[in-house]
Amino acid sequence: MNQVSEIDERLLIEAAQQDPSRFAELYELHFHRIYAYISRRVRDRSETQDLTAHVFQQALANLGKFSWRGAPFSSWLFRIAANAIADHARKLPRESDVEASPISNTNTEIDFEESERLACVYQAIESLPNDQRRVIVMRFADEKSIREIARELGRSEGAVKQLQFRALENLRGTVSEKANG
Repeated sequence: MNQVSEIDERLLIEAAQQDPSRFAELYELHFHRIYAYISRRVRDRSETQDLTAHVFQQALANLGKFSWRGAPFSSWLFRIAANAIADHARKLPRESDVEASPISNTNTEIDFEESERLACVYQAIESLPNDQRRVIVMRFADEKSIREIARELGRSEGAVKQLQFRALENLRGTVSEKANG
């Protein structure tokens, strides 16, 4: 995960406030954490992507109003994300069965530790070799069966299982390394 010092982050913020094209650096630095935070609460992938984009659009639009108060920039982004999730939940049609709602947790209390863990997992997935990454995304994000993946990739089911096994082993190693490091 990209970690920067408080001073470096302040410089990035000031640069982006002067030149909005520099916001991309802040986006890259915080994207995974914000995406993980939202995906933990909004189970629909498309809605998670839309809300994440909305958070960064709001942050860019209001960057001039941001002033450093000792809390990390990510706290401000998490607050925007929490508000976006709450707004999204209010817009959903009221359903009698709470379990049917795609919002898994509308509590706006921020779970930084869980978001950090998910961001670490997302980054680890991105670092996988292309074939392994495709299998993991298809299997767990797209919820496809081994047979469907094999058909789509033009490989045997055994080959897909092996790719999945290797990918999961790589992920375990990478995530535990980051957790202990």
